[in-house]
Amino acid sequence: MALVGTTIAPAQLFFQQSNVVDKRITPRWLGYERADTAIGAVLFCAVAGAVLILSATALSSAHLRGHFTDTAAVAQGVGAHIGPAAGDVFAIALLNASLLGACVVSLSGSYAIAEVFGIKHSLHRTWRDARTFHASFAAIVALAAAIVLLPRLPLGTITTLVQAFAGILLPSTLVLLLILCNDKQLLGPLTNGRWLNAAAIAAVAIVLALSTMLTITTVLPQVGAGGALLVTAGLLLIAGIALAISHWGDRAVRAEPSIGPFTPWQRQTWTAPALELVAPPTPTRPRVLTLALLRGYIILIVSLLLLGLIGVVPR
Repeated sequence: MALVGTTIAPAQLFFQQSNVVDKRITPRWLGYERADTAIGAVLFCAVAGAVLILSATALSSAHLRGHFTDTAAVAQGVGAHIGPAAGDVFAIALLNASLLGACVVSLSGSYAIAEVFGIKHSLHRTWRDARTFHASFAAIVALAAAIVLLPRLPLGTITTLVQAFAGILLPSTLVLLLILCNDKQLLGPLTNGRWLNAAAIAAVAIVLALSTMLTITTVLPQVGAGGALLVTAGLLLIAGIALAISHWGDRAVRAEPSIGPFTPWQRQTWTAPALELVAPPTPTRPRVLTLALLRGYIILIVSLLLLGLIGVVPR
């Protein structure tokens, strides 16, 4: 039944259920999930800050600034300048982070593959029920391990470039996620409020600035942090002014499906509809400009990163 592009009644939207999320929770537990995410983010930042402070304290007098090779050398340096116990703790923390990263990144790739091909995917499914999902997860882990074990591979350079590339993709993901968080057809009564949108926009701008500075200082270290900050601030200012002008001058009628008002029961039991039942969004001027700027940013930064990788851009 072709319902794409049509206005869907609230009751019909409400009772069309998509696949359950992998944690298999309902909106009733959304507050606990938010607390879990917030606590995890705070702990992650605290541990990352502690590692940075420890490394800077241990290696500040060793004249090793700018000579990063890999994290194993950092662990050895910490052990040599602070003590073997500190080096061992650093290595254990590094192993834990590596295992977590391997699981998260590989699972993300497996989920993306499964979503594209429309196959079953979830950790609660058995091997027989979701063979492609589990096989792709194992294949990605094996491929990553094989790359790391290649002899004479510059792991430090690869790690830095991968972090820069991840920094490029993160803002793009956050922008698309923010758009989805304001889609009433998908989230119904759970869409972002004004204060949450303001906080999200500020967070996206900060992450965008940091990722841009990371890419510039990685590919063009001679520019320095000050120069990278000026370039990033200028780009963000221009993009912000363009979006503000576009939003102010947009007078298009936004034909959105009639959804709501929602009852308390609907807020507690809302389930997102299947994607084939969701009408396409209205192509307003601010949305089109946002996506165009996002694509231009990705093309520019990725091109700069690739040029630096093959040695075209002098370092």
